[in-house]
Amino acid sequence: MNGNWITIGVWTGIIAVAFGLLWWKGYIARLTVYVQETWQELKPGKCSWPTWDELRGSTALIMVTIAMLGVLLFLLDFVFNKFFTKVL
Repeated sequence: MNGNWITIGVWTGIIAVAFGLLWWKGYIARLTVYVQETWQELKPGKCSWPTWDELRGSTALIMVTIAMLGVLLFLLDFVFNKFFTKVL
């Protein structure tokens, strides 16, 4: 049980040192600015969101593409399996 607390303490220290180093180097401040600017860009009027019809069409297209890729991979796996079973 004591070993778990030591492990937790060591990892907490490592994370604290890493966070402190990132803070000292200014990465945390830059990340904050990035998130704030991204939030401003996504406000209504600055970003055009797809309509429901566009979203449904895109989703259907992605689903069909994934299904076709799955069938292709299945066929390739089947062919290579048969080939290597006969060769080996």
